[in-house]
Amino acid sequence: MPVRAETVLERISAGGKLVIAHRESSVPFSYVDSKTGKPVGYAVDLCLRMAELVRKKTGKKDMEVEFLQVTAANRLTVVAQGKADMECGSTTNNAERRQTVAFTIPHFITGARLLVKSSSPIDRMEDLNGKKLVSTTGTTPLKAVASANRERLMGIHIVEAPDHAKGVEMVEKGEVDAFLMDDVLLYGLAAGRPDPKALKVVGRFMTTEPLAIALPKNDPEFKKLVDDEMRRLITSREIYPIYEKWFNKPIPPNNTVLNLPVSYLLRDFWKYPTDQVPF
Repeated sequence: MPVRAETVLERISAGGKLVIAHRESSVPFSYVDSKTGKPVGYAVDLCLRMAELVRKKTGKKDMEVEFLQVTAANRLTVVAQGKADMECGSTTNNAERRQTVAFTIPHFITGARLLVKSSSPIDRMEDLNGKKLVSTTGTTPLKAVASANRERLMGIHIVEAPDHAKGVEMVEKGEVDAFLMDDVLLYGLAAGRPDPKALKVVGRFMTTEPLAIALPKNDPEFKKLVDDEMRRLITSREIYPIYEKWFNKPIPPNNTVLNLPVSYLLRDFWKYPTDQVPF
């Protein structure tokens, strides 16, 4: 018979360390503060809460927490191979990924919306009939809008930008009427422009991306501990000040403010917090 793999809590109880995987530049979820060299962010804060819980549960007050930097390409493999106990970033929980890792209750829900000039009358996708829309090459939003444009005969002229920065620039210069991308990225991009108030994010979500902490797949005891704590943070509303800290207040290293209130989508989802997402 194969030897059963040690669970996370068993390993910690035996004196092991907890390994948290983080990203380099997924602002404001998980990134390295260039001034201190330390990983920080909304997802990192949530994972540090979980680390505290593991300390209490195992009675190991001196449990060491090790941070491991991962990339978009290797983040899930690292968890699946047992090299990290939690991946704390901006990772979408979807059916394909659930084949290799588990996910806890989403801490954020994003989706594609529109960035336009503040003076623009455009308020929704339907207002773009006969107008120009840009999205970034090779992204989910570009695929989604191209498909909708074809199927619903929306009459939108779609152009592609090589990167997000170019898309914003095209809106500022009036070369296009709107830029379609994940709203959390749009808020971050607008906040970093010379005149953030000259731009606004509008429209309903065109895609839905629930972001969650990734966990080892076959460790139900550890998953239950994390799920129960996420549910408690949400229902007690303790998660809201953590959210505010990263999305509506100045964040390191340059004290940028994203000005991103809790979306209606996330607020609705948090009324009945669950790790079951229909994607």
